[in-house]
Amino acid sequence: MKKKTIVALAIIFGVLVLDQVIKIWVKTHMQMGEEIHLISNKIMFHFTENPGMAFGMELGGTWGKLVLSLFRILAISGLTYYLVRIIKAGENTFYIACIALVIAGATGNLIDSAFYGLIFNESYGQVATMFPAGGGYESFLYGNVVDMFYCPVIDTHYPDWFPFVGGDRLMFFRPVFNVADSAITVSVFLMIIFYKKVFRKTVKVAEPEEISAEN
Repeated sequence: MKKKTIVALAIIFGVLVLDQVIKIWVKTHMQMGEEIHLISNKIMFHFTENPGMAFGMELGGTWGKLVLSLFRILAISGLTYYLVRIIKAGENTFYIACIALVIAGATGNLIDSAFYGLIFNESYGQVATMFPAGGGYESFLYGNVVDMFYCPVIDTHYPDWFPFVGGDRLMFFRPVFNVADSAITVSVFLMIIFYKKVFRKTVKVAEPEEISAEN
C-alpha cells in the first residue's frame, strides 16, 4: 500500500473515530442544552443538535433534510473517487491530506443524520439511551447532527458610542460545532493559506532556441 494511501486512510479513520467517540459520549451523558465548562467560560461542551449543515446552519423542512443527506452521500462518493485519482496521479501529500479531511468531516456528519435517529431516543429533558427498546427518534437519513464545542472567546458589548449596534452584545465565536465541522474548516483554511503548495503546477518554460525555431 502506498504511503499516500496510508496517510489518507489514517486521517479519515482518525477523524471519524474521534468525532464519533465524542458525539456518542455527549449523547449518552448530557441532556440537550447542558453545558460542561472546560476552560472558564471560553471553551465548553454545549450539547445541541441541528438538522442541517455545519455550525448549526439549517436547510429547512423535511425535504431539505433529505436533500442534504443525499447530497452528503453524493459528495462523499465523488470526493472519494477524486481522492483515489489524485493518489494514483502522484499528487502532493499535503493536498491529499486536505481532501481526506473533507471526506472525514462530511462522513462524520452523515453518520449522525443517517443513523443517530435510528439508534438513539430524544435528548430533550433526559440523557439519551443507545438502542432504546421503543426505537429511535427518527427514520433513516432524518437524524440530527450532534454539536458540542462552544467557544465564545469574546463575550462583551459594543461601546455605547458605536454606530448602529452601540450597547449590543458582541460575541466571537458564537456557532456550536463538532470535530467533523472542524476537519472541513481546517482543510479549507489550509488550502487557502497554502494555495501555491496545494495547487502548484509544473509549467515548462520554452527556451529561447525553441521560440526562434518556432518562428
